[in-house]
Amino acid sequence: MKKFLKKTIWIFLISFYCFQIEIVRAIVPYYYLPTIKNLQKQSLYIGKNAYQLLYFGQYEDSLKLAKLAVKINAKDEKLWLILAEAQIANKKYKNALNSLNKAEQINSSISEIYFARSNVYLKISQKTKAKSALEKGIKIEPNNHKAIFQLGNILLMEKNYLGAIKLFDKSIKLKPDFWQAINNQGLAYFERNNINLSIKLFESAISIEENAEPLLGLASCLNIYDNKLAIQLAKKALAKDPKYVNYEYRKEQLWGGKITSQHRNSFTK
Repeated sequence: MKKFLKKTIWIFLISFYCFQIEIVRAIVPYYYLPTIKNLQKQSLYIGKNAYQLLYFGQYEDSLKLAKLAVKINAKDEKLWLILAEAQIANKKYKNALNSLNKAEQINSSISEIYFARSNVYLKISQKTKAKSALEKGIKIEPNNHKAIFQLGNILLMEKNYLGAIKLFDKSIKLKPDFWQAINNQGLAYFERNNINLSIKLFESAISIEENAEPLLGLASCLNIYDNKLAIQLAKKALAKDPKYVNYEYRKEQLWGGKITSQHRNSFTK
């Protein structure tokens, strides 16, 4: 009888305990704590959205999302790169350099870090640092035709025309239809007084894409031989992109002193 009574009491106590647990569960809400893996996935998703917004020109919203992604996961260099791109788009260049430094600390073997850093340095007129950053990136990714082209542009700014021509040539070998590099070779050769070769290069660039810049470059060259044809080409170029009327804009497009003077003397009379 005693054994039976004890057993009954134990069953009662266990049932009562379980009942109390169910009551507590009903009162206290259940919280889901995400795992590190889930947080990382969420941060990458937010980072991708930030990049898409950047692509569509929504720079401020892109920056907000990129900051959030980095807060969730500060150990992913790709997220720091996206944040840097958003900061560059919002002209926060110092912040962008800090973000790129963070990315480099995590993974120093990503070429995009150095290419982005070069872009920032160019925007704040630090050509030497821009060149150094590009060279580091090209060591990691030696066949990046755009990076080689950009390095050639820096040499063009420095009036190192032969050096620029060699880099443009290398870029064209990697991508034969890269009309921008062909065009800039034409600009470099003009500054070296090789007008005939400039003409061929501008014509070659136009055969790939009838862009305003090679059209205007060709017009500047041909004016020496055929003023009427040169004026026709210049009008066609300016109809495509009126910004080329502006001297400062042409300078931004790396037009050198000689071709700029030729254009001014020929078409602004």
